[in-house]
Amino acid sequence: MTDPHDWFDRAACGLGRTTDDGVFLAVNGTFCGWVGESPDALVGKRRFQDLLTMGGRIFHQTHWMPLLQMQGSISEVKLEVRLADGSTLPMVVNALRLERDGAMVHELAMFVARDRDKYERELVAARKRLEELVSEASRLQAETKDRALLAEQMIGIVSHDLRNPLATISIAAATLAGDSLTAPHRRTVERIQRASVRGAHLITDLLDFTQARVGKGLPIAREEIDLHVVVAQAVDELSHLHPTRRILHERTGDGACFADPNRLAQVVGNLVSNAVAYGDRDTPVTVTSSIEPGAFTVRVHNHGKPIPAETRSVIFEAMARGTATPNAGRSVGLGLFIVRELVTAHGGRIDVKSTDEDGTTFCAVIPRTT
Repeated sequence: MTDPHDWFDRAACGLGRTTDDGVFLAVNGTFCGWVGESPDALVGKRRFQDLLTMGGRIFHQTHWMPLLQMQGSISEVKLEVRLADGSTLPMVVNALRLERDGAMVHELAMFVARDRDKYERELVAARKRLEELVSEASRLQAETKDRALLAEQMIGIVSHDLRNPLATISIAAATLAGDSLTAPHRRTVERIQRASVRGAHLITDLLDFTQARVGKGLPIAREEIDLHVVVAQAVDELSHLHPTRRILHERTGDGACFADPNRLAQVVGNLVSNAVAYGDRDTPVTVTSSIEPGAFTVRVHNHGKPIPAETRSVIFEAMARGTATPNAGRSVGLGLFIVRELVTAHGGRIDVKSTDEDGTTFCAVIPRTT
């Protein structure tokens, strides 16, 4: 028959019994072997809490004892136990408070928790590293945002300051234009005038881009307009700006609509400039203005190499271009972004279709009234 005391002494876990204030009444060989103390050195002489680290003793006094008195038991509490050689050993302790022979005692069961301790330390280290990475990512994101905001603000400032010298160039070119100029000189002045107009359009796009990204969107001032007249005037100006290209205007439907005429002309100008830059030079660019009962539409069509499918999904984003052709160097890629912002500000939508057979068509649909 197995000796009960032998079973207690050689149990797979540390076992012990203490008084209500922690003095050991009994302890098994397993626990003594772990801590490097003999039973005689512990029983009746040492308290369980005396074997704990400073943090463990504080926890024992502030949490362990109050909980044990209230609940009568505690489960899976991890503590650091000091060994005879001065090192520490993590242990998980279960405790039961009960009465024996008229006195309150604590029955203890203790388990070595090296693997659990290692896992918890690794978990804490991983969490700390993750917090550091998140903090660093947030810092970099804020820094990037600040830099982008500063860049956009600088674009707006520089673009605004460029207007004055550009206006001076335009006025000087208009003054030089006259009947007394020779043909070569006249062509030079006309090139200066066209370059001034393109520069003014570019500055307008840069300012609008800054306002759209930094501000609250692009402002518009709706009024009752004749859509066909506004588009016809825009096409006439664009024909002078691009004298080597045919720009046609077709119209359908009659009636007034409510829109910002200057912004609408800007939409037409950006779409036509895009068509001139990327379209077939030998075929016309066609601008169609249509009025229907609930909406009006502006379409700009050109023939030429189609826009790749993967590009069409991002073509209205800032700095995006339709193709990688040399013509792409003629702009900074803001025209279609500005167009989308202006059409959206009117409460409308814009899309693009582009195929080898039918060419490329940008179509803006805007509510006729608001």
